[in-house]
Amino acid sequence: MKKKILAVLFVTVLCVGTASAQFGSGIVYDPTNYHNALLRYYQLQQHLAQLQKTYTQITTAYNLALQMSRNLHNMPARYRAQFSNWRNVTATNTYGNTSGWLGGVNADLNTINGYLRATTQLGLYNQSALANMPDQEQTRVKSQYASVELADGANMNALSTIGAIRGNAAVLEARMNNLEQDSLSDDESLNSEVAVLNKINATNVLTLRSIQDSNKLLASLLEQQTIAAKQQREMTTNAINTEISRHASLSANLTQVTGTLTNSLQNFRMP
Repeated sequence: MKKKILAVLFVTVLCVGTASAQFGSGIVYDPTNYHNALLRYYQLQQHLAQLQKTYTQITTAYNLALQMSRNLHNMPARYRAQFSNWRNVTATNTYGNTSGWLGGVNADLNTINGYLRATTQLGLYNQSALANMPDQEQTRVKSQYASVELADGANMNALSTIGAIRGNAAVLEARMNNLEQDSLSDDESLNSEVAVLNKINATNVLTLRSIQDSNKLLASLLEQQTIAAKQQREMTTNAINTEISRHASLSANLTQVTGTLTNSLQNFRMP
């Protein structure tokens, strides 16, 4: 019985000692908890460094955006320039045959009739007279006739192109003035990123339209130059053909004269 009591007392004393060691003044070292605590501390340091870097980037981007958002002061006085306006063609109309031309060249109005009234009408060959011409002469006449008709077509096309461009010049000028006003304005709503991109797109479209009109004029000019080159070729070709015909006629005539002279000499008899 005494041994059992001593054993119980010994176990009780051990439990009390262990409890005092964990909850009293004693310290218990746990390597796993310590390693986890160091790891969490290192992770917090890394998060802090990343947050500081992100803050620096955001601050730099904000300062750049703030600097880029500043407008130039007094832009109209610094950059606005005056340009010459489109002017319509004017001319007297003594015999009433220039008004149609002016309507076509200024606004592309009834251009064909205006051109025909201001130019000399091309006559027609009599069919019997044309049929009685030699083949070479008939070809030359038809080629010259075609040159005049082609020149008329190119002139009317150029007249119509010029009239269309000049007729739309007032509207185009107004659009360009609006674009200039918006570009030089200090209004914040007109200087946002989207607004600036819209103005750039509008400028590009106007530039493309202007280039298209320029190409139309260049095409009309090239067409007229091509017809002028055709006419020059006809003149040179006609001169060469005339020279060829002259040499051919001269050779035939010389052969005829020589043959006649030979026959005369052979048949000549002294009386």
